[in-house]
Amino acid sequence: MAHDKLPTLTDKLRQGLRMPLDRIGLWLARLGVHPDAITVLGLLLVGVAAVFIGSGDFLRGGILLLLSLPLDAVDGAVARAAQRQGSFGMVLDSTLDRYADGFIFAAFGYHFARQGRLDMLMLALFSLIGSYLVSYVRARADDSNVGIGVTVGWFSRLERVAVILVMTLAAGVLQSVQPLEIGLVVLAIGANLTALQRLRYVYSALKNRGE
Repeated sequence: MAHDKLPTLTDKLRQGLRMPLDRIGLWLARLGVHPDAITVLGLLLVGVAAVFIGSGDFLRGGILLLLSLPLDAVDGAVARAAQRQGSFGMVLDSTLDRYADGFIFAAFGYHFARQGRLDMLMLALFSLIGSYLVSYVRARADDSNVGIGVTVGWFSRLERVAVILVMTLAAGVLQSVQPLEIGLVVLAIGANLTALQRLRYVYSALKNRGE
């Protein structure tokens, strides 16, 4: 199987935080916490954050998103400590990540639709499409029939989450939607370009294999 040589920012961050995460994971595993429960809790926090964002309370929404972020790494640490690194946990984690993306961009879209800002609603939709395609290209390329590991691209999940956090918290602090307008433009362009980057990478890798 071909593997990409460039780890994502998410991979680098998790590698750097591996030791403290493993300690937290071991502590939670000893308490009997199931890693899937942490994954679900993370989605619930994102869902509540989406409600606040949709209603225009960006500061509370941004804070809840910030609180949910560590859970995306802690569930893996608990799984390692409890020796529960099964395939279902990985599928569940990826599936709930897609739900989380849907909640967040639906919240932005809903908020702007209420304001009659159909231009921003469309940007939220394009951001969601790009986010899904970034993950979809990687999943399809990693299929056993293709066998190519794809992590290249400017806007992997961590970069997208970082932009969402900054623009949401800034909108809340400044009491202005301008950070959201800028952030959604960046996400709509960046996520879709990343999907195309990954598609081009797969094409080149297959071509080098003579396929």
